[in-house]
Formats: sequence, C-alpha cells, structure tokens
Amino acid sequence: MSSVENCKKCSLCNSRTNVVFGEGSSHAELMIIGEGPGRDEDEQARPFVGRSGQLLTQMLGAMGFKRDDVFIANIVKCRPPNNRVPTPEEAKTCLPFLLKQIDIIKPKVLLLLGATPLKYILDKVGITKLHGTWFEFHGIKTLPSFHPAYLLRDPNQKKYAWEDLQKIMLFLGKPIPQKTQNSAKNHEN
Repeated sequence: MSSVENCKKCSLCNSRTNVVFGEGSSHAELMIIGEGPGRDEDEQARPFVGRSGQLLTQMLGAMGFKRDDVFIANIVKCRPPNNRVPTPEEAKTCLPFLLKQIDIIKPKVLLLLGATPLKYILDKVGITKLHGTWFEFHGIKTLPSFHPAYLLRDPNQKKYAWEDLQKIMLFLGKPIPQKTQNSAKNHEN
C-alpha cells in the first residue's frame, strides 16, 4: 500500500488530499469496482462514502451484505479534479494497483459499477446495453451494472440495477427476498 500512497506516476497526485486505496474484507466473495474517488472520498480516504456510497450501502444490505463483507475499490486511487472521468492515461497508470488487489483478494464475483470499470476491466463500452450480462475476467465472474450516482440521477433505473444484483446473489447462493419489487422501490430514496 505504501507504493500507492507515494505514487506520482500521473498528475492526479498533484490534486489529491488522500489516496483512496479501497476497503473491506481481504477474503471477500464480492469485490466492487467503481470509477474513482469523489470529494467526500478524497477527504475521508475511503471509497463510496458520499451520497453514492450511501446508496451502495443500502444496495449491499438488500443483498444480505455489510460493507465489511465485500471489498470496494476504484479504477483510480486519487480523485480526478472536479470529479471528472479518469483519462485513459490515469486509468492505465493505476490499473496495476487494482489488478494486484484483485489477485490478493481472489473474489468469486467482480461487480463493475458504471462505464469506466467496464471500459478498463473488460475493454467494453455500453453500460446501458451490457449491464446485467456475465463476463469473465481472469477466471472471475464479472457483472457490470449502473453506478449509484447514475441511479441517484435516474431512479427509474434502480429496478434494473436490482435485477443485476439478484444475479450476483443467485450465483453466490444468497436468498432473494420474496418482495423484490418492494426492495427495489426502497432504493429510490
């Protein structure tokens, strides 16, 4: 981790407050990969702690997980200025750190949240078309879905994200709540 904290391989190191390495169980069955830290994450040095993180925590709860049960990381470890999408150079520079995390944790499932992890992990574009579709990444079942920030902007998509999450639950042997429609609607707040 010290090599990440001292990293100066791209310009993101100039504007970061903290490196957001990731957090959770080192033995997680489920590893979640987002885009990059936002302002709140940069200040707290923790992934997904802002509004998107609150929604992600609710989504995990609906799946039967606590945040400590999973591992949460991002494509880049430092906040891009103005919360912009990481550049290809930034993503490719940071990717070896993430790949090492995946190798150490050895999750059963990778959940890719949004277009950026879809692009840099699976080399694919089109999250709207590809969400909920199973892929393999280095022998790990991998499922792209919508980023919580997108779900906050367009709550009508939450039902589709919930369907995606249920696929992961089934794969991991987690029970699906009987009233999935009610659970999906609870994510609208």
